[in-house]
Amino acid sequence: MTLSTQLDIALLAQAIGTFGMLGTIWLVQLAHYPLQVFVDRERFIQYQQAHMRRITFVVGPLMLIEVAAAAWLLFLAMPDPGPLLAWIGMGLIFILWISTLVLQVPCHWKLERGWDEHAYRRLVATNWLRTIGWTARSVIAAWMLLL
Repeated sequence: MTLSTQLDIALLAQAIGTFGMLGTIWLVQLAHYPLQVFVDRERFIQYQQAHMRRITFVVGPLMLIEVAAAAWLLFLAMPDPGPLLAWIGMGLIFILWISTLVLQVPCHWKLERGWDEHAYRRLVATNWLRTIGWTARSVIAAWMLLL
C-alpha cells in the first residue's frame, strides 16, 4: 500500500470518527441531556442504565476509529501544516478522553443510582468541553482533508 493510499485511508477514517462524534455530541448536548429532566424519577435508574449501555454502541466505535486514525496520521508524511494539525488533533483527543473519564463518566455513574440534580447539572455543564472539543476536531479533520 502506497503512502498516499495510507494517508487517504487515515484521513477518511479520522473524518468518519470525528464527524460521527460531532453529530453525536451536539445531539446529546442540545436534545438528549436537556430531555432527561422529563424522565419519570421512578424509572430514571432504568433509563440511565439503558442510556449508558446504548450510547456505548454508538460512541465506542466512533471514538476508537478516531483515535486509531489520529495516531496513524502522526506517522504519515503529509504537506504542511498537516503534521502540526495531526499533533493538535491528537492533543484534543487526549483532552476529550480525559474529560470523558474524569468529568462525565462519574456523573453518569451517579445518575445510574438515581436522579441527582447536582450530577445532572455538572454533566450538562462539563459536556460543553467535549462539544467544543469535537467541534474543533472537526475543523482540523476537514482542514486535513483539504491538504
